[in-house]
Amino acid sequence: MLKRKIKTYLVDWKKSEDKKPLVIKGIRQCGKTYIVQKFAEENYENVVYMNFILEPDKKFAFAGNIDVDTIILNLSALIPGSRFISGKTCIILDEIQECKEARTALKSFHIDGRFDVIATGSLLGVKGYGKNKKKKDEGEGQGQDSVPVGYETVIDMYPLDFEEFLWANGISDVVIDSVKSCFENEQIVPEGIHKAMMELLYRYVIVGGLPEVVNCFLETKNIELIYKVQRNLIAEYEEDMVKYADDADKPHIRECFESIPKQLAKENKKFQYSIVKKGGRASQYIGSIQWLEDAGIVRRCYNTQITELPLEGNSIKECFKVYTTDIGILMAMLDYGTQADILKGNLLGYKGAIFENLMADFLCKSGQKLYYFHKDSGLELDFLVRFKGECVILEVKAKSGKAKSMTTVLKNKDVYHVKNAIKLGQYNVGREGEVLTIPLYMGFLVKDKIADAIIPDVDLSLLTTI
Repeated sequence: MLKRKIKTYLVDWKKSEDKKPLVIKGIRQCGKTYIVQKFAEENYENVVYMNFILEPDKKFAFAGNIDVDTIILNLSALIPGSRFISGKTCIILDEIQECKEARTALKSFHIDGRFDVIATGSLLGVKGYGKNKKKKDEGEGQGQDSVPVGYETVIDMYPLDFEEFLWANGISDVVIDSVKSCFENEQIVPEGIHKAMMELLYRYVIVGGLPEVVNCFLETKNIELIYKVQRNLIAEYEEDMVKYADDADKPHIRECFESIPKQLAKENKKFQYSIVKKGGRASQYIGSIQWLEDAGIVRRCYNTQITELPLEGNSIKECFKVYTTDIGILMAMLDYGTQADILKGNLLGYKGAIFENLMADFLCKSGQKLYYFHKDSGLELDFLVRFKGECVILEVKAKSGKAKSMTTVLKNKDVYHVKNAIKLGQYNVGREGEVLTIPLYMGFLVKDKIADAIIPDVDLSLLTTI
């Protein structure tokens, strides 16, 4: 069993007094169903499970009245042997995007309060998506009017992140904590640990974090088999593009998806519609990018107007790069053999694309949005992040190398207002003035820790009556 961080969240959710039905959304095959079923089996006397894709007849339990008593009566008839005991039963609604009435019923379950409900959805953002969305909402698609706002808790689940990948490979928390300590204290990682971590990182690059691929890697260590599993999963994603998109959008979505390696191979990695198809325009393809993002397959990285916080407020929505949310997806889109090149250290060709996407993988899976900085003068910074309360540059180098744009920005603090940078590459921890250099595998540690703060009470004595 792969150890997943979301299990800790599920434990805390179960303990909360006024918990709402939980909706877990994420890319297909990221492990949602397995972890939810395992958690429910270990923590409840009774588990009632249904999958609306595999068992479409279960939708009838939510037809007509959606008060909890009626739903329970219907489910008891549809699922022989099911038991519903107040406070001891977990109801799992898998692939809930296939039944909008079940999503609406979450409000009833929250108000009733007798049963814990966990729903999962792979395509919650794209059901009913497209030009005919209104029509689909009135049918079987997931319409916006069915979302019980205020009566559910929605969280994102991702494929395994690098730390979870380390756990899967038997790396202890003691070793991981020592790496974290070296990062936080800017100390050199012991050579033995450093070498092992770099090797594990390269394995993570070619494998990614989709559980089926990770398990194939752990069981076989066979690159060819790993690649086949990845390609099969990509085929499933492409089937979703055909199944759930409007007919007019289907070829555009796939064209956008297949263009990602070409987009990232450019020196200026801004997403260009002309690369998707000659003469391509934003009006043709922007909805396709949104579809891929809503499905959890890609994430946009927005250019910022200035290198200052807040990054979201300064972002340029029509100017962006596109990365896959899991590095393994990108690797499976490249030529077979690239995986072996990575392991051998032959980092030519797509090295920039691969290791920038690796950093995007780290940031996405830690819940961060993606931003970069580019000017027509050629000045470009790979990523901008909020780190220790400041806007900090992230530069990713497949090997050691100079970062001219980073140096320019740091030398002109009065213009760009950036004081610090982090450069990731094939080296150990070190510092050169305002630049912290860290090994590539420490990228998963780059996240802002919001300090606990208490808002002081207002001194009411200062108020005067008017």
